[in-house]
Amino acid sequence: MPSNGQPKAEPRSPAALRAEIERTRAELATSVTALRQEVAETVDWRAWVRKRPLLAVGAAFTVGFVIAYRR
Repeated sequence: MPSNGQPKAEPRSPAALRAEIERTRAELATSVTALRQEVAETVDWRAWVRKRPLLAVGAAFTVGFVIAYRR
């Protein structure tokens, strides 16, 4: 037993390491795909307007009013 109290890890075979690497790659690919989808949904302004049409019209009116008032 090493001095840090942890049991000594047994060396793994190259095939086991390759399998673990491939499993990790698959998990990473799934995570990246899910993240891309979540980001795309978050920044999709059209969906936001579809969900909240009155708020979008109010925001557009306010922005237009502020721009016109400054001129």
